[in-house]
Amino acid sequence: MAKFIYRMQNILNIKYKLEDQAKTEFMLANRVLREEEEKLQVLKERKFGYEETVRQLLRQHLEVDRIKENQEAIVRMEEFIIVQTACVNDAKRQVEIKAARLTELMQERKAQEKLKEKAFENFLQEENAKESKEIDELVSFTYGRKQREE
Repeated sequence: MAKFIYRMQNILNIKYKLEDQAKTEFMLANRVLREEEEKLQVLKERKFGYEETVRQLLRQHLEVDRIKENQEAIVRMEEFIIVQTACVNDAKRQVEIKAARLTELMQERKAQEKLKEKAFENFLQEENAKESKEIDELVSFTYGRKQREE
């Protein structure tokens, strides 16, 4: 039996490599998203800490300077939170883009694999046809030989 050689194997190999790269990019984008979300959470916790400090200062004897400092810190934290929220949203968009690209590349790879499977099935059919033809020729030759001998 002849060896099956898929003539577009190079393309399939490229599809595998592109898919692997897309997976890596997707994982990196996910990691960046988690980091940005963690930064946002830290900012929210800091803001909460400043708010808690203001509440405590308002319950105790009034230290206007410290109250003002903490209120200004709260305002700055709110600004940082807005900026960080935008960073998180950008990271989410990047994850979505990378996921879409990965899905597209996976579909392309699967299409190439199906083409390879069909090519292999055609190869097997051709080999079976050749084998059947050889068997028929052998049977005909053997039958013809017996007929001449009789």
